[in-house]
Amino acid sequence: MSRPPRILSVGALTQDTIYRLDDLPRGPGKFIPIEAVQNAAGMASSAATAAKRQGAEVALWASVGDDMLGQELIAELSAEGIDCSGVRRVAGARSAIATILVDARGERMIVPFYDPRATTAPESLPFDIAGFDAVLADVRWPAAATMALRAARDAGVPAILDADVAARPVLESLLPFASHIVASEPAAAILCGDEISAPEAVQALHTRTGVFVAVTAGGDGTFWLDTEAGRIRHTPAPKITPVDTLAAGDVFHGSFAIGLAEGWDMERTIRFASAAAALKCLKFGGRLGAPNRAETLAMLEGQVA
Repeated sequence: MSRPPRILSVGALTQDTIYRLDDLPRGPGKFIPIEAVQNAAGMASSAATAAKRQGAEVALWASVGDDMLGQELIAELSAEGIDCSGVRRVAGARSAIATILVDARGERMIVPFYDPRATTAPESLPFDIAGFDAVLADVRWPAAATMALRAARDAGVPAILDADVAARPVLESLLPFASHIVASEPAAAILCGDEISAPEAVQALHTRTGVFVAVTAGGDGTFWLDTEAGRIRHTPAPKITPVDTLAAGDVFHGSFAIGLAEGWDMERTIRFASAAAALKCLKFGGRLGAPNRAETLAMLEGQVA
């Protein structure tokens, strides 16, 4: 591709307050963190950051309140180089917030709050979908995700669903509009039941939808459908000692969108996204740890070596 890929990311924009502790709390009390950081985040916004740092031109379609926080969130992501002209500001609504606790092993506990007034259905798309090489939507603003994914498929643009934990009806409603479904293990369990494995979930979701499906399993790697070979494949995750797994899935999705937008084969796309997610896990601070393309390619070369 002679120009940077163009990616639209649709969904969550929140303010994350992240605390790093030795251990996650097991009951009430007062807990003093080792360190803390506060930044603009959310699934779609973190994925947008990842794609931008990997060299894409990225636009974000999200919804915030008309409060001071919403203004600050937009300013922070705009400073990252993300086009926030399509971010909707809803009068009288509160912008989303989340509190995250991260332990010494990199595992996390997340408590988000989304004002329902900020996630009402949009009237129209603020972008021409035909101007993008890939569209990525999360599950936090379902009506906008439906609109964007449907428009992408109609335009022949890859329509990627970041299927993460949400109410089953929300997940079910979005499946028909995606050309590519990349689900977390917990989301796959919601859709397919706890009793089946990640590879079985890939097959079950593909049978239901007829599209490409992958299920990400953290340190256990990614299970995905090789549509050419007609079989489920497994791409191991790079071996690391995680510091902070927050936003690793979002970085995976943003990097996956890069691969689709640039026309890579699926094996390379999955390996690239896995490397980017692993690198993110080496840094505390959620989306702030998203790597750039040079860092990601260096890890890939190290993995091959």
